[in-house]
Amino acid sequence: MLPKEIDVQGAAAWLQAGEAILIDVREVEEYRRLRIPGAALLPLSAFNPSQIPPLDGKKLLIHCAMGGRSRDAVIRCRLEGVDAVNVVGGIFSWAQAGLPTESG
Repeated sequence: MLPKEIDVQGAAAWLQAGEAILIDVREVEEYRRLRIPGAALLPLSAFNPSQIPPLDGKKLLIHCAMGGRSRDAVIRCRLEGVDAVNVVGGIFSWAQAGLPTESG
């Protein structure tokens, strides 16, 4: 089962337009060090698609550090009937593209 994917520029455009919500599946310490503003944290180590907040018609984007863990989360979502899209390259590609991040 291949997950749906989007590059960081496409994901940023969806978020800026208010068309998507973003879930970060990295662990708490990674999230504290660097995160995408507005991303909700649901670590893959305890990830359950039933914990995803209501989408209210928005697309679901999932990211991690480089795209591997988020790919696994997207597959888990699809198995549970939740439509999700993997952000290719994760936060590393996001930051490298000069898109906004925050820390602390």
